[in-house]
Amino acid sequence: MQPLSISPVKAAVMSDKMAIFALPETLISINMAIFYHGSSVLFHRFDLSHVLEGDGKVKFGYGVYLTSSFKSAAHYSGANKSATTHFVYTVEIPDLTEDNHIDFKRPVHLDIVKRAEQKLGNAIPQKFTLDGKDFRKYLAKILGGGSDVKSEKLASEFLNCIGVEFITWPYNWKNPSLGTNRAVLDDRQVKIVRVDQVQLDSKKQLIEGSQTEIK
Repeated sequence: MQPLSISPVKAAVMSDKMAIFALPETLISINMAIFYHGSSVLFHRFDLSHVLEGDGKVKFGYGVYLTSSFKSAAHYSGANKSATTHFVYTVEIPDLTEDNHIDFKRPVHLDIVKRAEQKLGNAIPQKFTLDGKDFRKYLAKILGGGSDVKSEKLASEFLNCIGVEFITWPYNWKNPSLGTNRAVLDDRQVKIVRVDQVQLDSKKQLIEGSQTEIK
């Protein structure tokens, strides 16, 4: 039997005091990572056609937004101010590799740049390759003409077709070691393994001990 291999991010989540529970090993696949998604809506699968129904923004790119922090996901389940229910989805997604993601405030991997240039048929100015955010915005502008949702969607589809599966950034910019957020560019990559209903306080923070597994 092949030994279980848990990614560094997954290991951090399992041991982090902010993690509310640990999943049974039978639910953790090799070369996959556990992340969380907060929502006020109960659903059975992720669908990017509903991308604007959370806080109505695509600030970090067009994709399914996930976080390595259960508490952070619970907080985002309150993004809709009129919501009366709050859920945290525990999901499984592929692990990061050197060239399957772009990072905010970090240079884009050379292989990604080369694949993008080959697909576009022209060179990308170096200044747009020094930060994943600038790289994404450059693609949105040349493919869609701006930074609106349609342009961001085109940029994400382009990135995905050249093998970029994720956009990543710290969920706490002041202390990046606390964990990461990811925008998953293909909703089919996100597998729901558990759903908890949670309660939030007046500041939209998780009420400890309020979570109840419903799926």
